[in-house]
Amino acid sequence: GYWLAQELRNAGVRRPVVAVITQTVVDAADPAFAAPTKFIGPVYSREEAQSVAARHGWTVASDGPTWRRVVPSPQPKRILEENPIRQLLEADALVVCGGGGGVPVVEDDSGRLTGVEAVVDKDLTAAQIALALGADRLLLLTDVPGVMRDFGTPYATPLRRLALAELPAMNLPPGSMGPKVEACGRFTSASGRPSAIGALADAVAVLSGTAGTTITTGVSCTTDSPGM
Repeated sequence: GYWLAQELRNAGVRRPVVAVITQTVVDAADPAFAAPTKFIGPVYSREEAQSVAARHGWTVASDGPTWRRVVPSPQPKRILEENPIRQLLEADALVVCGGGGGVPVVEDDSGRLTGVEAVVDKDLTAAQIALALGADRLLLLTDVPGVMRDFGTPYATPLRRLALAELPAMNLPPGSMGPKVEACGRFTSASGRPSAIGALADAVAVLSGTAGTTITTGVSCTTDSPGM
């Protein structure tokens, strides 16, 4: 949050920039807690991973040729700091929030909060915040120019527009573009407003719909030539 706030000011943003530590409420009964999948921490050999897992009670899994710890990735239910974030926006502040998906917490029947060892997907948290605050648009900015059909094959084709009805048939990597498309789908389906995915350097063009991939409630998609 500090890095983003500092660089936004250095880039010329004159509005107050405020970073908010965000707690993301998750369900203690979420099935994700029974099937950890999110890689965190350093890499190990198989023997090292099995040793530290036995020592700390961790779950580990292979990540390519190495091994790492995996933790649950539960669904975000709500953002605890929603009202303070809204108040900051109403005061004309630029708010940095939801970092890393937020700090996952569970809430008991009395309202008491407890942190849990998990990682909430940052894109799903972004969609949750955007919906809670009534955002006009959700932009997910990354290091690729947009969504590709047939990604990783010689037939990969950039997609300028995607309709909600087309999303279930998209075969996207679960650890990268998949959650981004799912988050955009949730936002657009619930709000009726467009969402978009694209490169950080193209943010203005992604917002205007002239770059990246825009997801709408419509029924057709547009592809660009591979030489775009």
